[in-house]
Amino acid sequence: MTLPPEMMVFFKPNIDYLTDHAVDPDMRRYASKHEAPRHYIDLDNYGQPPFDQLPRQWLDALLAHTEIWIVDASGDTSLLIGPKKPLQEVWRRDYKQWFNRQVAARFYQDDETISADSLNTFLDFMGRKEKPVAAFYREHLSEHGVLPWNLQRMQRQLTDAFRQRDGKRILKLAADMGHYIGDAHVPLHTTSNYNGQKTGQHGIHGFWESRIPELFADDSYDYFVGKPEYIERTEDWFWQSVFDSNKLVDSVLNFEKALRRSFPQDRQMCPDMRLGTMVVVPCRDFAAAYQESLNGMIERRLRAAIHAVSSAWYTAWVDAGEPDLSVIGKPALSEEDRKEAEELRKTFDQGRILGRAEDH
Repeated sequence: MTLPPEMMVFFKPNIDYLTDHAVDPDMRRYASKHEAPRHYIDLDNYGQPPFDQLPRQWLDALLAHTEIWIVDASGDTSLLIGPKKPLQEVWRRDYKQWFNRQVAARFYQDDETISADSLNTFLDFMGRKEKPVAAFYREHLSEHGVLPWNLQRMQRQLTDAFRQRDGKRILKLAADMGHYIGDAHVPLHTTSNYNGQKTGQHGIHGFWESRIPELFADDSYDYFVGKPEYIERTEDWFWQSVFDSNKLVDSVLNFEKALRRSFPQDRQMCPDMRLGTMVVVPCRDFAAAYQESLNGMIERRLRAAIHAVSSAWYTAWVDAGEPDLSVIGKPALSEEDRKEAEELRKTFDQGRILGRAEDH
């Protein structure tokens, strides 16, 4: 990765932190139900390219896939507002403002209740007769992933961290963004058939994303991608990344399926020792044949991801006014930071993913 000297003066001394914490998003899948959806988006759930009906902005998407439910004085529960029960057009702007304050702002909290007082005030404003004593929301956007929307949010956060010259926050966000941008460049992170489970190709996710790079990347892949690019419209750019990945899904699946039919079956899977445990993985020759059939796809996506990470970081720094990073130095970790890392490691070691496991 190539960054300008004004950024390297900060990032190079902190390379160990970035390397060590690049896997934090995967570890958080064991600690929070909100984490897994940040790694993918099932574009096939939204029709066909160019996905014109898919809201590109987070608030619009959340509005379109969230229901507001109410409980009346007798204890009956009913749907008030949702995709199947939309508001009249005249009230949608006011509802969007209310929704942003009362629902979107609390999205990553586990409590899905809504203030009945706030909702009643809004209902009175609309002249509605409902008088709920309690209310809650149910969102369905996360069911199919929020990857590009999450990247939009993180880009704004990273820009703010640069603006504040908050070294610790810059590093945390930069490491996390590197992981998510990498996910956005993996075709199988953009489809509901993420592990070939719908086409009898279970395990293809790890085959494409992990096995082939671990066998061939260090020896044959070219990691030099040149200088970062300033991105004028990062929100559109993140979407284009997942769209480009999604265009490759059919090739990823079809070439592997064809190869399994033509390659000797007894040379497809081989035993391998991993962390003291014997596992079965795609054989080296089989992996080489799959990589050849993909005609350099994995290396191209890896290179694109590396360039995208540096461009996202660079764009955030420029948008923050190109602050002097040389005065930040190497942020010290507090005792609270260490405890947080220990807790994350503890939940990871327990081995129970909350939500969808991409490679299982």
